[in-house]
Amino acid sequence: MENPTIKSFKLRGTRITSAQGAARERLWSDFGIDFSESVIEFSSLFFMVDSVTLEIGFGMGEATIEIARQNPKMGILAIDVHQPGIGKLLASIEEAHVANVRVMDADAHLVLQVMIEDSSLDAVHIFFPDPWPKTRHHKRRIVNPSFIELVAAKLKSGGLLHIATDWEPYAFWIEEQFKKTRMFTGGIVERPSWRPLTRFEGQGLRKNHLVSDFSYKRI
Repeated sequence: MENPTIKSFKLRGTRITSAQGAARERLWSDFGIDFSESVIEFSSLFFMVDSVTLEIGFGMGEATIEIARQNPKMGILAIDVHQPGIGKLLASIEEAHVANVRVMDADAHLVLQVMIEDSSLDAVHIFFPDPWPKTRHHKRRIVNPSFIELVAAKLKSGGLLHIATDWEPYAFWIEEQFKKTRMFTGGIVERPSWRPLTRFEGQGLRKNHLVSDFSYKRI
């Protein structure tokens, strides 16, 4: 298993606005899930859903909210450590009146290892993870053999792992990592209609970044 002290994220600036901070304070008890040593019972966490998706690194939560609105029967557990994004997503949950999103402020590796039961997830979404472009930082990339093994254990048979990146060297890296496993089948795909185009992605496209989507099915 990957060393949990090697984080696949960096704590970005915490310039949280007063509105984001207020949303965090007001709404965490309703939509936030604290890290604990207990396995999450999805049946008690979400009401009237027929699938559960884990989203790792939701940014400001634009895609999270849009997917939740389009799929009210999909429970979404969204994990990030970016405080402005957490506050913004909580506020968006309230504004959009969605009931199928829960938020965690935690290391996704630890959540997967401790709080997610094996064969319990229908899908995992990782949209635009930090590419860690410097060679000495490649060990921090979230997509690596141990992470793939961990996700495979938590997905149901036939469950889907969807990854999107706008960093072309990272796209090549992702393909290479999945060539090393027999737990998934799949590869690069066209951007699916269900994945919303976010402002972050739009900025990358305006800079002529090539966006690559990958869809891998748990065998």
